[in-house]
Amino acid sequence: MQYRKFGKLDWKVSALGFGAMRLPTLDADQSKINEPEAIKMIRYAADNGVNYIDSAYLYHMGQSEIVVGKALKDGYRQKMKVVTKLPVNFMDKPDDIDKILNEQLKKLDIDKIDFYLLHGLNKIGWGKVKDWKVINWAEKQMAAGKIGRLGFSFHDTYDVFKDIVDGYDNWVLSQIQYNYMDENEQAGRKGLEYAASKGLALVIMEPLRGGKLSRNPMPAPVEKVLKEAKHQMPAVEWAFNWLWNQPEVSVTISGMNTMEQVIENVKIANRFKGLGSFSAEDAAVIKKARDAFKSLSPIPCTQCNYCQPCPNGVVIPTVFQIYNDSVMYDDVMHGKFIYNSAFGIPQDKRADKCVDCNECLEKCPQSIEIPSWLKKAHEALYSATPIGPPAPPQPKKKE
Repeated sequence: MQYRKFGKLDWKVSALGFGAMRLPTLDADQSKINEPEAIKMIRYAADNGVNYIDSAYLYHMGQSEIVVGKALKDGYRQKMKVVTKLPVNFMDKPDDIDKILNEQLKKLDIDKIDFYLLHGLNKIGWGKVKDWKVINWAEKQMAAGKIGRLGFSFHDTYDVFKDIVDGYDNWVLSQIQYNYMDENEQAGRKGLEYAASKGLALVIMEPLRGGKLSRNPMPAPVEKVLKEAKHQMPAVEWAFNWLWNQPEVSVTISGMNTMEQVIENVKIANRFKGLGSFSAEDAAVIKKARDAFKSLSPIPCTQCNYCQPCPNGVVIPTVFQIYNDSVMYDDVMHGKFIYNSAFGIPQDKRADKCVDCNECLEKCPQSIEIPSWLKKAHEALYSATPIGPPAPPQPKKKE
């Protein structure tokens, strides 16, 4: 495993970090984590050199931290730095901050959180942080030994990002969305360089853009670009190597949800030969792949699930994924099959149940016009005639 400088700290982080936002689940229910499998995955990563695990209060409907805490038993706490987040953007008042931190420590079953992040800051969230004096509060928690160091994750424009970086002298890290498709979005490359110049570690989330940069096979135009490249490697390796070749990047957080993904990503991290190994010729391949992708994915959804739960039951990320996939793969019939079949989205959770309440617009870090896209997706995918085989009979409940 390659280890990299972590900002101003005298500690090195594994190039690959474990993101606990997309752990394996049961019955497609985000609150029901497949605990044995998730623990096995986290421990495999730790045994193979991954020393950074990232969770949050909101992940898996509050269950992620519990499973991470269980995975860190039996000596694994000593192998990994633990990261979790305070959901400032989703709080109405500051009164519950102490309660949330204490709850997180209990869920994780640890005495100290190594890196505590203010979650998903944007202009509004940063205003709350200042008004509520959250940083003063956090400094007291650091003095009390409950928090190690303070950082923030981010979704907004570069100007807001710069304001936050400059707003506190003792930030240790910034977690930003960054990948070869989002080089100039949100904080972007400009923000990456600015934060690094201030001594912050740069932690990368969505390195695969919600899995879109690791699909096998890739959309035909992208697949063609990769097959014509001088160096042959899986699509996921292209995406990781592009990031790791940038000296400002400390660690890339991958939200892995199968053991196969963990094993593959660890192998890829071990294969990377260090800064400079990704040539100008390789960078040109990425540019071509980016150009091939741009016109294929109409909705910039990363499946972060911040828009969930919808008050009307619409499974927004799932609808968008089906629609995007149908466009990217030029296979609307497959999209219709998934959307309409008994194995797809239940009728009461489809896009047409949107009533334009606009609650999702306030939560979406991508600023997607969600109600408008839901209408377009339903129009493209809905079929009045049932598609596919009937659902299998359900086992009878025992009396």
